[in-house]
Amino acid sequence: MESFDLDSFDWRLEESISADFLAAPEASTSSSHNSAPTPPPLPRPSQTDFSKSLIGCSYVPNETKMTWDRIFQEGYEADAHVLTDNKEIILGHSSVLGMASPVLMSMLKQAKVKDGFRRIKIPGVPTEAVRAFIRFLYSSCYEQDEMNKLVLHLLVLSHTFSVPSLKKVCINQLEQKLLTVENVIDVLQLSRLCDAPRLDLFCVRLVVKNFKTVSTSEGWKVMKRVDPKLEQELLESVVEMDSKKQEKMKKAEERRIYQQLYEAMEALIHICQDGCRTIGPRDQVLKGSQITCKFSACKGLESLVRHFSGCKTRVPGGCVQCKRMWQLLELHSRMCGEPDHCKVPLCKHFKEKMKSHSKKDEPKWKLLVCKVMAAKGTISSISAHRQCM
Repeated sequence: MESFDLDSFDWRLEESISADFLAAPEASTSSSHNSAPTPPPLPRPSQTDFSKSLIGCSYVPNETKMTWDRIFQEGYEADAHVLTDNKEIILGHSSVLGMASPVLMSMLKQAKVKDGFRRIKIPGVPTEAVRAFIRFLYSSCYEQDEMNKLVLHLLVLSHTFSVPSLKKVCINQLEQKLLTVENVIDVLQLSRLCDAPRLDLFCVRLVVKNFKTVSTSEGWKVMKRVDPKLEQELLESVVEMDSKKQEKMKKAEERRIYQQLYEAMEALIHICQDGCRTIGPRDQVLKGSQITCKFSACKGLESLVRHFSGCKTRVPGGCVQCKRMWQLLELHSRMCGEPDHCKVPLCKHFKEKMKSHSKKDEPKWKLLVCKVMAAKGTISSISAHRQCM
């Protein structure tokens, strides 16, 4: 159904009346009417005027809610008694209760009539919860203090008596502010009994996130005794989450290492091709006119290059620092697409060496190149002519 537009409707009505008036035969109007000024437009009604029937309007004024609330509170023309566990009586109207809940409708049809009242009983919950429940059926109203205290009882009642509007309110209240580490186990069990899968997920996440605190709560102790399967399920969820967390940390550390290698490749080309003039000797402070080099790995790599050029050993395996430099040079060579014009030392040498390189290590190098390239994406000077081989 299309939404009703009050403004456009009123103005269309006004234009139609004006057109009919102007199109009236001249014979039907006297000379005095012909000389009369054009009448002003019809007054435009206020948006809050509810005297007209608005098709498609879903807004319910507070006055209407208050009226239904009063009908419940005062029990005007009530014809039903709702009994609670402590034998208190709550007045109700069979027509209202039956239309709000199909379960109550069935109960009222089968209820015995005593002194002109149909009598039904809602056991298992406090009287104040029954009263708050019946009140909601009339006006969809509730007090926040009552909701904070009775939300679990109201959730059970809404599910038992098939009142989806109240059930939605209870679930939203729990998800947004009433779910705590103290009541999460009780809420979890109720969410499964009351067919609330989204609330179930919220509870499991809270248990996993605050497992140490939740596992010492009274609810956990009771659940452990009466529902060991649920305890086992939650423990498995905690273990799974810990494994995912560790895996995530491991991958983050790997990405950090690959990113550092990528930055080292950038700095290596920068030093060999441009020659860094801003980092200065490692034991000196930059002068006032100098700025820090934009390549974050430049400082450390320059020290490694200087050591490599002056080291007497300089053979793979003979010196730890030289071994690291050999590996960086080979990694660069595998990532470089123009070895004939590259100014990085030994680039072409490693390209030739790869042809006779052991095939056993080749998959590892290819995987490393792809990981390093993926760490930063295809940007900067070294990525213009590189690809995973």
